[in-house]
Amino acid sequence: MNTAKRTEIFRRWREANPHPESELEYGSHFELLVSVILSAQATDKGVNAATAKLYPVANTPETILALGEEGLAKYIQTIGLWRAKAKNVIATCRLLIEKHGGRVPNTREELQALPGVGRKTANVVLNVAFGEHTIAVDTHNFRVANRTGIAPGKTVEAVERALMKFVPKEFLLHAHHWLILHGRYVCKAPKPDCPNCNISDLCEYKHKTPDPLAEPKPKIPPKEAPAKMTIAKKAVVTKTAAKSTAPKKPAPKKASAKTPAAKRAKAR
Repeated sequence: MNTAKRTEIFRRWREANPHPESELEYGSHFELLVSVILSAQATDKGVNAATAKLYPVANTPETILALGEEGLAKYIQTIGLWRAKAKNVIATCRLLIEKHGGRVPNTREELQALPGVGRKTANVVLNVAFGEHTIAVDTHNFRVANRTGIAPGKTVEAVERALMKFVPKEFLLHAHHWLILHGRYVCKAPKPDCPNCNISDLCEYKHKTPDPLAEPKPKIPPKEAPAKMTIAKKAVVTKTAAKSTAPKKPAPKKASAKTPAAKRAKAR
């Protein structure tokens, strides 16, 4: 895919959604950090349902740490991997208090040093909370980047590097959200909604989903196969062909009037 196509794709996404936002519900950098940790292998909807009960009770490192793992688990046990996540969130709260004065750090190295925070989570926090030009690659934008041809790559890291290289700078701040939202609601995993895609004409995916309302193309009837010959008919055809190809015998020559035999016959 060339630069002109990529630019037009992001231009259309920006026109449709100028200020995309995370679908996680949060009210502070700390709440964002906790919600992103909880969102690993879980839906934003499921995380929001849990934090809607948790944050009114505890929404700071100190208050969540005071809950302890068991106390926190009661609020998040509807989320996948909740035991491991409860352990990581409590450990993260402790480190935030001890090393960062209860604040969320704004560097990748410090973020990734927190329990439960990997590169993807750090990218989300850096982008959403601190406005840095980072792109967090999850299953949605990994699929979109590869399927459309925007930034193909075999691994998450390869796709992230490709996106950072190929996405025009003017779109980098919100590229993360546009890619995720497009993958979540349009370019879905099992079957992309190509008929309702606003970049379908620019996308380089070879197996686009056909429009069910489009008029079907007229079917061209297949050519009829020649009828099978019977054994008797084959024999007749073969015999006829043999006759037509056999050399013809020369016709007998007529006697010329100038030959002696012809003169005697004429005299009689």
